[in-house]
Amino acid sequence: MPESLEQQQTHSRLRAVNDALTSGMYVHVRQMLHSLPAFDVALLLESSTPSARPVLWQLIDPDQHGDILEELSEDIKDSIIQEMDPEHVAAAIEGMDSDDLAYVLGSLPESVYQQVLSSMSEQDKHRVEQALSYDEESAGAMMNTDVITLRPDVSVDVVLRYLRLRGELPERTDMLYVVDGQDKLLGEVSLGDLIICQPDTMIREIQESEVAPLKAEQHDSEVAQHFERYELISAPVVDANDRLLGRITVDDVVDIIREDAEHSMMSMAGLEDEEDTFAPAAKSTQRRSIWLGLNVGAALLAASVSNMFEDILSQLATIAILMTIVPSMGGVAGNQTLTLVIRGIALGHVGDSNARWLLGKEALVGVFNGLIWATILASVVTVWKGDWHIGVVIAVAMFVNMLMAALAGVLVPLTLKKFKIDPALAGSMMVTTFTDIIGLFTFLGTATLMLS
Repeated sequence: MPESLEQQQTHSRLRAVNDALTSGMYVHVRQMLHSLPAFDVALLLESSTPSARPVLWQLIDPDQHGDILEELSEDIKDSIIQEMDPEHVAAAIEGMDSDDLAYVLGSLPESVYQQVLSSMSEQDKHRVEQALSYDEESAGAMMNTDVITLRPDVSVDVVLRYLRLRGELPERTDMLYVVDGQDKLLGEVSLGDLIICQPDTMIREIQESEVAPLKAEQHDSEVAQHFERYELISAPVVDANDRLLGRITVDDVVDIIREDAEHSMMSMAGLEDEEDTFAPAAKSTQRRSIWLGLNVGAALLAASVSNMFEDILSQLATIAILMTIVPSMGGVAGNQTLTLVIRGIALGHVGDSNARWLLGKEALVGVFNGLIWATILASVVTVWKGDWHIGVVIAVAMFVNMLMAALAGVLVPLTLKKFKIDPALAGSMMVTTFTDIIGLFTFLGTATLMLS
């Protein structure tokens, strides 16, 4: 795959920074880093080796530290914060939005977190504790509390004068929220409507009352679906009593979509979303060994099925040659269905109301695929080996395994979801193990009955 222009620029900058570091041109490196936006500096840090990161961090302007910490992946962000003095961390996150505070401090060890907290002002302490009071993957943790609220009984002229006196609006402000004396959300007014309305128009006359706010406890995947459904730039967040707590903006939702995509991709391989590409070998080995151990167990389970039919395998070399075809086809078919169902769950398309219909549909797909490929393979093997008995064996095994693969592709992710286990993390291994066992058992069992 060819590199994008951004990737080429990143690699070019990284080479220039590394060359300058090697040559001891630290002032030049400092100037280069200072000229880059926070996202690009974070990308450079993530693309550098662990030994180079502390040097680069020392050369970065401290005024940029907070913005860069927001952009770093969790592994690297935590490793950098743990090497900083608590006072420096407190200074870096001063004035940070509440959702970014939750991200920067949320995954720190308790001892480090308490040290940082003790170095902060009372106002910032309160903001941090409020931000961390919500579940990490909830709307409450994502929201920013910096919102502009209005009362319904004031005029447009009063609001505009207030905004001019305020001088600066929160970033990505497209809506102002109308609340009552108890901060209960009554509606919203767009900046566009404020500009074109007559100055003496009352806010209650132009407010949009049909607002679909997010609840603070809603999962971030639901937040992303909400933004997609209503094509929003921002959305209000309320508590159980409909009191306005804050708002979520589209840039946060883009982060969630990207993180979900990374999570699905990494989970398929048993890796953590935020794993550092350049992490030390020992650390990477430890993390990956757990998943590899589970796969060894699954492989041994499948091998034990082959061991049950050792006699037929020792008698017929042809069976040993063909025995991998059926599990392989079942694994591919099962993972096709699994991927489709996981995607449906993520998008909110699949639930209790339509799961039975989906199971029936995928079973029918399994029957059709089973008939097609059983016929094709039986014909090929019969002609190849000159024995129709072997053709029947592989046809029966193929049909059964394609049907069971389709059923497993639906039932495994739905079952995992009921037990609050991420289907993307364990689904692929479970489906592959299931199809291997069923495929081998059916193929070798049928062969034992017909050929021994």
